[in-house]
Amino acid sequence: MTTATVPSQRVAVIGVGIMGTAIARRLLECGHRVSVFDPDTAKVAALQAHGAQAAGTAQAAAAACDFVITSLNSAAVVERAIFGEAGIAAAPADAKRLLIDMSSIDPPSTRRLAQSLRERTGMGFVEAPRAGGAPHARRGARTGVGGGSAEDVQRARAVMDSLCANYTRMGDSGAGQTTKLVNQLLCAIGFQAVAEAVRLAEAGGVDASKLPAALAGGRADSQILREFGPKMAARDYTPTGRIDNMLKDLEAVQAFSQGQRLPMPLAGAVSELHRSFVAAGLGAEDTAAMMRQFDGYARG
Repeated sequence: MTTATVPSQRVAVIGVGIMGTAIARRLLECGHRVSVFDPDTAKVAALQAHGAQAAGTAQAAAAACDFVITSLNSAAVVERAIFGEAGIAAAPADAKRLLIDMSSIDPPSTRRLAQSLRERTGMGFVEAPRAGGAPHARRGARTGVGGGSAEDVQRARAVMDSLCANYTRMGDSGAGQTTKLVNQLLCAIGFQAVAEAVRLAEAGGVDASKLPAALAGGRADSQILREFGPKMAARDYTPTGRIDNMLKDLEAVQAFSQGQRLPMPLAGAVSELHRSFVAAGLGAEDTAAMMRQFDGYARG
């Protein structure tokens, strides 16, 4: 595993679930000084074993750092982490401190939170919604999209260059989250396409695990096929990303497209599929567990 050659920064990571843990581990391996906060103390303790500093609150984590990364599940949770009791905004004011929100939330909420944070504290706000899954974050191979002022997005590179192989400013506040919605729509359709392709191969007596190698270099080749084809063929549901998180993003896609009166039939279909997975109790499972639709939604 390679690490980026960048100056060491003081970075707080708020929220250390699957993705937040991968982000924190990568930053530590790149030589950054990392402080972490999460209500789940076991997850914090696991990161302490790798050299992270534990903080008792988001406020304490932010106060000790120049960059604050949030990796959370919804706009409401991000807002509580910033403006709730002992939240990030309660740390001593420092206009040099920069919040990098790697959560996937809707563009209007991002714009509102960014404006409110700057007005209350003077802090900059960059949205850099996570893409590529936890394994990519661990390797520093994420695809990063930034939304915010040109100055703030450039400042964020001091951290993002350790996490991303490709990091692009997409525009002002909200543009990064809009681009993430595009990413999630393409991924969700791709996941379902690969699941159906794997099942079709199986039904025809073909070893589905061979599909990525057989189709390499052709138009059907894709990162999703290469990564998830073998997982789906093996019914390997090792956690890399949750189905219910994808549904949240797809619902944001639908809300945005409906507001713009954009016809998106595939977005509607794949959203309903994900809704059926969640209704069947599969929301917390890995994306590869979409294969359960062909196995009677059996769990375990």
